[in-house]
Amino acid sequence: MSTNIEHVKCLIIGSGPAGYTAAIYAARANMAPVLYQGMQPGGQLTTTNEVENFPGYPDGVTGPEMMIQLKAQAERFGSQVRDGWATKVDFSERIKKVWINDTIEIHADTVIISTGATAKYLGLPSEQHYLQMGGGVSACAVCDGFFYRNQEVVIVGAGDSACEEAHYLSNLCKKVTMIVRSDKFRASKIMEERVRKTPNIEILMNTVTEEVIGDGQLVTAIKVKNIVTNEITEIPATGFFVAIGHKPNTDIFKDYLEMDSVGYLITKGKTSKTNVDGVFACGDVQDSEYRQAVTAAGSGCIAALDAERYLGNLS
Repeated sequence: MSTNIEHVKCLIIGSGPAGYTAAIYAARANMAPVLYQGMQPGGQLTTTNEVENFPGYPDGVTGPEMMIQLKAQAERFGSQVRDGWATKVDFSERIKKVWINDTIEIHADTVIISTGATAKYLGLPSEQHYLQMGGGVSACAVCDGFFYRNQEVVIVGAGDSACEEAHYLSNLCKKVTMIVRSDKFRASKIMEERVRKTPNIEILMNTVTEEVIGDGQLVTAIKVKNIVTNEITEIPATGFFVAIGHKPNTDIFKDYLEMDSVGYLITKGKTSKTNVDGVFACGDVQDSEYRQAVTAAGSGCIAALDAERYLGNLS
């Protein structure tokens, strides 16, 4: 560990809409925030080609472009945006200790956590190819479903989130094919009944995805296999949605912060406050329900305001 110690008023761990918005508000409140961008600077939106549902962009904007603008806005007010990610924390005392890349030790009066959550994917090479190409693979139906209106899509998953996203897509798409690995849903009965009663949702049980097929740029079909009969089928589709869950990036906080069974940080009421005074959480790291850029940005604002009030009460 480095012997060089830096003291800051406000340390923000992670970027994305939540982290950058927290930095904007913290900087304007003269908190001189230092933000470390994390392992994926800009967060999940950097893998999104088009963002059309964020207020203020009537013609839409690409995810990377939006993150560049948010970063520039944060820096304009004096935020220090740095490369690096947190590898260890110690929240046992009033002054919080955070190590960056195992080499830099930061002592902070307040810490805002915006490390986000990572979508789970199947891991198929073809899936990853079209995910990187932005040509038809997505882990967020609410974010990207609009681009597939009046088209045929496939969604993988068996839980409540998968059912919710399948039903959402059914209102936009001509046909939704739902792939369920086992012979039963993991979702609640009411959610299962909802998708089963939706006319344009076809459910394939005991089925797994073998390959995402396309022309190299765009998805054209999904190859699936029935694990009971071993029958291989190709389903025509322009979109492939993966709804098998998200993993919140909270492993380094488990010794100090309260989390739910999945690992999402628990915040108090409508605030961003965690169970540790002076530590706040915003964005997808504490939101398993909405996971939208605009809600993440709003929670980043809340976190900065909570941190400002916390510092004010100390003086």
